[in-house]
Parts: sequence; C-alpha cells; structure tokens
Amino acid sequence: MALPLVLVPGLMCDGATWAPLLPALQGSGQVGSLLLVDHGLCDSLLGMAEQLLADAPPRFALAGHSMGGRVALEVCRLAPGRVSHLALLDTGHAPLAAGESGQAEAQKRQVLLDIARTQGVRAMAAQWVQGMVHPERLSEQTLIDAILDMFERKSADDFERQIRALLGRPDGAPVLRGLRVPTLILTGRQDSWANVEQHRAMQALAAPEAGAVLEVVEDSGHMVPMERPAELAHALLRWLAR
Repeated sequence: MALPLVLVPGLMCDGATWAPLLPALQGSGQVGSLLLVDHGLCDSLLGMAEQLLADAPPRFALAGHSMGGRVALEVCRLAPGRVSHLALLDTGHAPLAAGESGQAEAQKRQVLLDIARTQGVRAMAAQWVQGMVHPERLSEQTLIDAILDMFERKSADDFERQIRALLGRPDGAPVLRGLRVPTLILTGRQDSWANVEQHRAMQALAAPEAGAVLEVVEDSGHMVPMERPAELAHALLRWLAR
C-alpha cells in the first residue's frame, strides 16, 4: 500500500535536500502523496511541528534530516497517532547541554550567524559545509554548489530563527521511549556532527515496540540525502515496507 510521506529538511535546507531521492521513492509504488516541508518563519521546533501537522495528511510516514529529525520527534510528541512510520536521519535527541558545553555550542552557532550577517549567507555556508560532508566530497563542485545554493535561498534572519529553535530544543528521550511505530535511525559513517554513537544511543532509548533499526551509510558525512541518495532511498523503502 502506498503511504503518504512527509520529508522534513534540516537547518537552512529545503526540498533540494530530498530531490536526489525522489525518482527512486516516487517510482517505487510505496509512496503516495509527498509533502516537502518548509519551516517558514518558525523560530521553535514546536512551531515547526505544529505547522507540519496543519499541512500534513491525517496519517503519514515521517522522515526528518538533521534539525528535521528533531522536528519529527516533536510531531510524535504532539500527535503520535498520526505517524505510521518514523525515520530519524543524521540527527539527535539530547537538549542543549548545561554549562560550558552548551555555551560553546551557542558560541559556535553565533560565529556562523555573524558571518551570515556581515559576509552573506553563502559565505557562511561555505564555512559550514567544510565539516558537513565527507572530506573527499569537498572537491565535488556540483554537490557543494547545490548545498551553497540551497542555503543562499534563505536569509540571515531565517538562520537566526532556526538557531533559536535548535538552542531551545527539548529532550527527545521521552518521545523515543514512547514510540510504537516502525522506526529507522540512520547516519553517515563520517558524520562528525551527528555521529554513529549518538544514533546508537537513540536506538537504545527507543521502545521495543518500535523495532528501531540502526543503519550506517558508508562514505558519507552529515548530508546523506545529497551525498548518498541511492543508499538512503533503498533504506527508506525497506523502512516503508515494514
């Protein structure tokens, strides 16, 4: 049976994140209606989740990448009965750390925001991307340009709003413990921002009823949907068939 599928992008990302996957997903017969989420002017994960629920079908499969994974957890917190399947991709569940660690994260994000405001969003993205794809992909100009172009479609104000949302993120552990739907937890082997151990921790927290499966995509950094679309599409189709 073809399932409605909602795809949630990450920080400063849009439908271009998912574009390389769409031919395989839409040609599979397993995906019905497809919603590519845009976070608009929201400045909280809760607001993003509420907006998604207002636009989504009554029941749907839900996949979120990076910040989008955290939005997906909020959707499951608000309306668990509407989600038939959950995929958490290159993401995390922990709230902002207390003390110096949390302050350091906030400072790193502020540095990037300052670059976006003084030098432009593309200049910020050019620095951001250095740690977000597999090191060997940094010389692939088509991939890098696609990421930079995607970021440049948004503004420094958008970036500030989304940073505010991430710094105010809630603890996703209770949501993971309450899952009752087929759950995929996936990351790139070389994702230095949302590493494999972080995803193992999410799998360990997930309720047994979710049968959470951990998959690691080889030779990929944080941007798995754009770096390794074929591998991710196959993983998502296996997930939708559960």
